Amino acid sequence: QVQLVESGGGLVQAGGSLRLSCAASGRTFSSYAMGWFRQAPGKEREFVAAISWSGGSTGYADSVKGRFTISTDNAKNTVYLQMNSLKPEDTAVYYCAAAQDRVGSRWYRVEHLYEYWGQGTQVTVSS
Repeated sequence: QVQLVESGGGLVQAGGSLRLSCAASGRTFSSYAMGWFRQAPGKEREFVAAISWSGGSTGYADSVKGRFTISTDNAKNTVYLQMNSLKPEDTAVYYCAAAQDRVGSRWYRVEHLYEYWGQGTQVTVSS
């Protein structure tokens, strides 16, 4: 049974930092890419960042480039999202997801390609 379990969310002031973790279990993810998506109240879920577990290729939404960094710890089967210089508009529920890897990185933001999802973790940034 595949499980993706997010943690690390919370309340932080604008300009602060948080690190989200996603612990993956239940199968081998070496041929997968891992993504982070988020959904703010009243809005559709949107792509944030993704990384290829085997090759390390990454992709980011324009809104988080230069502020967020995605990384993996293969030994721990864990994906991280380091979020710096947080803004109130980053407030959302953040979801971890896994998809079979494909060539390139343009597909990272295509939500329906992700077959496994976590339950989400709340991030709230106060102004």
